[in-house]
Amino acid sequence: MKKEEFILQSKQSKEILIDVTYNQNSFNKKVIIFSHGFKGFKDWGPFNKIAHHFALNGFFFLKLNFSHNGTNSKNPVDFVDLDAFGNNNFSIELDDLSTVIDWLLDNKKFEKQIDKSNVSLIGHSRGGAISILKSIVDKRINRVISWAAPADLLNRLPKQDKLQKWKVDNVLYVFNGRTKQNMPLYFQFYKNCMKNKSKLNLKMMLNKIQIPQLIIHGSNDSTVLIKDAYLLKEWNNNAQLVIIDGADHVFGGFHPYNLDYFPRHLEILLTKTILFLKD
Repeated sequence: MKKEEFILQSKQSKEILIDVTYNQNSFNKKVIIFSHGFKGFKDWGPFNKIAHHFALNGFFFLKLNFSHNGTNSKNPVDFVDLDAFGNNNFSIELDDLSTVIDWLLDNKKFEKQIDKSNVSLIGHSRGGAISILKSIVDKRINRVISWAAPADLLNRLPKQDKLQKWKVDNVLYVFNGRTKQNMPLYFQFYKNCMKNKSKLNLKMMLNKIQIPQLIIHGSNDSTVLIKDAYLLKEWNNNAQLVIIDGADHVFGGFHPYNLDYFPRHLEILLTKTILFLKD
């Protein structure tokens, strides 16, 4: 099994740290590009073990740190760049995903390892919503899978009273319960959402989807409620919907991850995902 790490430059001249995991053989492998969620990163919890698992099942697995997720290449699992975090927005993440797709499909290093005609996006939580939006506008994507994704990116914005304070202060803080950090979100985030609200509208965008879609959600998800999964299915009746009974937002994963096996809910998640990708 081979794992390699690379640093790309984003359109905003920030680092996008990526890694690829694959079995180095003579077969052109189906490609998976994985996006983490809000307050996430590519090496969170079981994500490295998941990459290895997909590679064992014959896939070429790429995962990325979004350029403004608050980490950097020297500190890939710590939020050391809170200014970047505060300046992140959905448009930047969509641009980052484009940069990564371009890099991989144009990279001669991997041309004998990947099947360029078979590229799937997988995303967890907010990364799932970003993956869906990208898959609708990028004709190079063949399938899209979301794990615990929100159905409405804009509905989670603060309401009027908090919005006015955000505008005046220019910053809103989000507490990270794991790291005990108050993480800033600058008002540019709201302005970018309003400027691009039609492009970020999953209900409207899913009218245009042309590829197979899989939605997986846990019934006990308290971060993104199960109703979001049913809404995504309602907006694309051709999508496959899998509800994992009892699963939480991370399907039993945790950070740091020290198990040599997958918890039951995570095992179900991976089995359903691989069946969909191999179908």
